[in-house]
Amino acid sequence: MIVLHEDPHKPLRDDVRLLGTLLGEALQRQDGQDLFDRVERVRKLAKRARRGEPTASREAFDALASELGAMPVDAALPVARAFAHFLNLANIAEQHHRVRRRRACQRDPDARPQAGSIEDVLPRLAASGVPADVIYDAVCALRIELVLTAHPTETMRRTLQRKYHAIAEALAALDRPDATPRERESWIDAMRREITAAWETEEVRRGRPSPLDEVRSALGMFEQTLWHAVPEYLRSLDRSLRGVTGRALPIDAAPIRFGSWIGGDRDGNPAVTPEVTRRACLMARWEALTLYAREVDALREELSMSDATGALRERAGGAHEPYRALLRDVRRGLDLTRRGVEEQLAVLPGSRSGVRAEEVFATAEQLTAPLRLCFESLHATGNGVIADGRLADVLRRLAVFGLTLVRLDVRQEAARHTEAIDLMARQAGLTGYHDWSEDDRVRFLVDALADPRATPADVPYNPRTAEVLQTFRTLAAIPPDSLGAYVITMAGQPSDVLAVELLQRRAGVTPPMRVVPLFETACDLRAAGRAMDELFSIPWYRDRIARAGRQEVMVGYSDSAKELGRVTAAWELYTAQEAIVAACRSHGVAVTLFHGRGGTVGRGGGPTYLAIQSQPPGSIDGTLRVTEQGEMIQAKFGLRGIALRTLEVYTSATLEAALTTPSPVAPRWRDAMDRLAVAAQSAFQRAVYEDPLFPCYFRAATPEAELDALHIGSRPARRSGGGLHALRAIPWQFAWTQTRLLLASWLGAEELDGGSANDADRSLYREMYREWPFFRSLVDLMQMALAKADAGVAQHYDRQLVPPELQPVASSMRRRLDRATGAILSITGSRRMLDDNEVLRRSIEVRNPYVDPINVVQVELLRRLTALRAATPGADPIADEARANDVAALRRALRVTINGIAAGMRNTG
Repeated sequence: MIVLHEDPHKPLRDDVRLLGTLLGEALQRQDGQDLFDRVERVRKLAKRARRGEPTASREAFDALASELGAMPVDAALPVARAFAHFLNLANIAEQHHRVRRRRACQRDPDARPQAGSIEDVLPRLAASGVPADVIYDAVCALRIELVLTAHPTETMRRTLQRKYHAIAEALAALDRPDATPRERESWIDAMRREITAAWETEEVRRGRPSPLDEVRSALGMFEQTLWHAVPEYLRSLDRSLRGVTGRALPIDAAPIRFGSWIGGDRDGNPAVTPEVTRRACLMARWEALTLYAREVDALREELSMSDATGALRERAGGAHEPYRALLRDVRRGLDLTRRGVEEQLAVLPGSRSGVRAEEVFATAEQLTAPLRLCFESLHATGNGVIADGRLADVLRRLAVFGLTLVRLDVRQEAARHTEAIDLMARQAGLTGYHDWSEDDRVRFLVDALADPRATPADVPYNPRTAEVLQTFRTLAAIPPDSLGAYVITMAGQPSDVLAVELLQRRAGVTPPMRVVPLFETACDLRAAGRAMDELFSIPWYRDRIARAGRQEVMVGYSDSAKELGRVTAAWELYTAQEAIVAACRSHGVAVTLFHGRGGTVGRGGGPTYLAIQSQPPGSIDGTLRVTEQGEMIQAKFGLRGIALRTLEVYTSATLEAALTTPSPVAPRWRDAMDRLAVAAQSAFQRAVYEDPLFPCYFRAATPEAELDALHIGSRPARRSGGGLHALRAIPWQFAWTQTRLLLASWLGAEELDGGSANDADRSLYREMYREWPFFRSLVDLMQMALAKADAGVAQHYDRQLVPPELQPVASSMRRRLDRATGAILSITGSRRMLDDNEVLRRSIEVRNPYVDPINVVQVELLRRLTALRAATPGADPIADEARANDVAALRRALRVTINGIAAGMRNTG
């Protein structure tokens, strides 16, 4: 039974203690007392290392390192596994506690609405003077799309996710006030079984997941939580809207929808083929049809009444139970539609299905029509209370999910399209398209778009070009409601957009997908406004956008942060968005900004409400697209209560940004940010790209070389080429997270209180922190990263792994960390990081002693791997084989530590 305590977090501590006890029992039962004793000995040393004076703590940490370093790998690895499992269990307990606190707040009649909730924001907007009809229209016009991506940042296997979800459900059951002792014992037994099963399950995938494996994982999230959370969220929004405006949310309102890149993002991922994209769309449709079939079965049980309107009776053929008769036909249509999808999945593309087109639901509207007829009939016959239950939920799901659950985006690099257009130019007897000026390219593309002939290029294809052209032909055969946007990576000029328009036209993609340029490098971000202005100045494209009604533009956070550093990238993104919005407005074009944010601070991640409120004024007008990446999908949607909170925070923040007029940005603030951005970029690039020793330090001090072998995702960790520039932003961030230095999240921030900063600047920074949401968001996000960073653990990596000639680089990075920490504390006026966020600060402090031993084991594994790799192969093949086996064993062990640290840090890349 859960009751409200003076200490609201006591139930969380009780849950963590219970889960830790059950894990300890599992260790003893499965692996014996010796392992349990080793884990307890290490745990006590780790806790001692986090208490007391710095000297005593260092001595205790050294004792911890000696204890673990003296263990053979096969003895140390189970210890690391035990701590990793505990951290995963603590994560589940924390997520459940978030749901518990939310429910406690909602139960308390005297409590204020939770900050950022619908119940908080709508009345606040009304109290501030926003008219009720303006609020109502703004809610109805909301268009938010959350786009799931398969970037390689989710380390936990789906198998283990399901087990941890079952544990969360058991924790929720234990909170029931009417639970009997036997029921409590039963739920604890269920957790005992799941924890034991998790311990006996390999944490690391044996092979790299395929893109379709990633599709299945994402679709599982819909079945597990989102299918149930969405109608509950919409009912909550409806109640709040009625309370403030007196009007109901329309039954077909869809303020939030879902997109996906999983199976469509082929940029740098050769595993995503045209056939993968086709099957990803079919799999999503099959899952949606299966879920709707279950709902229709339940409706057939529920709608047993015979009173109905004439329209429904006519449609049901005069049946005595007209609702059931009509729903029987709907169920048959769903079965036939699903069978048609199964046939398409079972055969090659282009094969004909045995199901006739007139027998299936081709669009969501076709499925909605009979259900809407039932809804209207129930209301007309005095049974509105029944209509507004399960049936309303199904209709709301249809508005949000359609027949596809998600709409699949396709992403490809601009250079690949250039190669395909070069082929078309050669077909027309023209050569050298690659070398043409931008004006010549635009002229050729516009002329080709105006040509009514839609014939494919009839010249020999190379495999790369053939793949691009086949992708567009595949898109032409996919139902339009399965498709979202076509995103162009490394877009920098109007011809990049026109090229995709032409490729769609030639392939017969009808209606064409909306084409979205992605600006992500410093050069492209700075030129984004000009590029959009030039694009809208092309008459053909202006007419195209007039028909579409809106332009979508994507800005990328990860690559810009890796190129410029977090501080400068944040300012470049801010000013780029201002320029994009200004260009669109000058041409009378509505714009939706698509934010390619990562999970970590170093890749643009952070709390949702804070992120949305810190965007440039006018950049969010009730429309928003944003990526949800990797481990953040599980963190934000893994439990139904968490998913509900995520959906309502996106809604509230977007609505508030659209309906409030922020204060203008003071010119002195802009000047200060301009100076800071230059200084921070210079500091970041001098350290990372201009110091020839830094790449060597990075490889020596982090497990970067092993990340690609972790089998996290289907996408390679590197682009073609070598060096730091070729390394993708995700493994770059991931590697620094593992060592606890988190360099990618803060490097450059030391310039806030040093280098170019003087006393006047520091005073101005404090003013900006108090009064400017953008700057406050930037500082607070870095504060979160710096609170997780640990110079002592990072120094252990440096001492054990970094050769003497690179030690000056290591020392320099730790000094920069100290300076960045001091700078942030100076601006916030706090004594320590996260002084105003006790819950998060306490969570980090509690986790540290459990992450530290995993770091120590990882360092020892990396040290031994380095020594083995440095050994010269000899003439003895048996010895060489033994060495290879040792390397393989160490790598398997290393992957376990990588998973464990990711769990403890609540972030990977």
